[in-house]
Amino acid sequence: MACAQHARSVPIEAAVFHPEPRPGTIIAVTPEFAAAAAKRPVRELDNAWSTCPRTLRRARLLELPGWAFYVAGRGGVLGDDVRPDTVAAAIGVISPDAVRAGWEAARKVGPGEVAASRLAECARWGDEHLADLTDVGALVTLAERVVAAAEAVAMPLFAASRAMPMPDGGPGARAALLAHLMREHRAGALLVAVRACRLSPVEAIIAGPEGEEEAIAFGWQPPFPARTPLIRRYTFAEALADRVAGQAYAALTAPERVDLVRLLTAAAALTRV
Repeated sequence: MACAQHARSVPIEAAVFHPEPRPGTIIAVTPEFAAAAAKRPVRELDNAWSTCPRTLRRARLLELPGWAFYVAGRGGVLGDDVRPDTVAAAIGVISPDAVRAGWEAARKVGPGEVAASRLAECARWGDEHLADLTDVGALVTLAERVVAAAEAVAMPLFAASRAMPMPDGGPGARAALLAHLMREHRAGALLVAVRACRLSPVEAIIAGPEGEEEAIAFGWQPPFPARTPLIRRYTFAEALADRVAGQAYAALTAPERVDLVRLLTAAAALTRV
């Protein structure tokens, strides 16, 4: 019930319009609306660099399978001595057996080294693809304020990723790295919200946009729960995650939130060219 109340309290008209605005002119955007609007471009940016062939080539240079590179690349920010079950709990949505397999395979390199290598690939991709983005400096400035203001309680991967030394690079690299941190923050917010709404990790995946395909990719095994009974709670969880993640966007003024979402959207559009 509490979860449903949180979801209902998020206004449908989260973008506030002047009574007589010019068509399409937004003059105020709530923090939770900004978090919801930023979710897609942030995801697209993070997916673009992490699935780039040159990024995956780094895994081969380290003599690691792509799965180990992904698992240790995310969980390695927690350190080399962390147990795989702890990593699985921090990531949340991947089956513990699949996390364990990737983590153990990465031990020959060191999960921390894998995480640093993966961040270096993020920076390299950003310099190659985002350096020429119009107003990339403004994107970096606004995103830095959001990431700095983000509350990291109950989000160990975000907290550890934010504390990692950032690779060298120009504004494009910085923009890509900040988008990655925003992605980890959103993932942490959704995981907290999912548990608050009494969904298990596999139930949340099944109710989400990718459904069984993503569940299998993340190492879960059928039979899976029916999707329809889970959708309402998942919708509540997404709305609650908007509110949790939106706390960080309160560091910006309403016009700045509009600018940040616009710049993130423009950057994500470059990945589709």
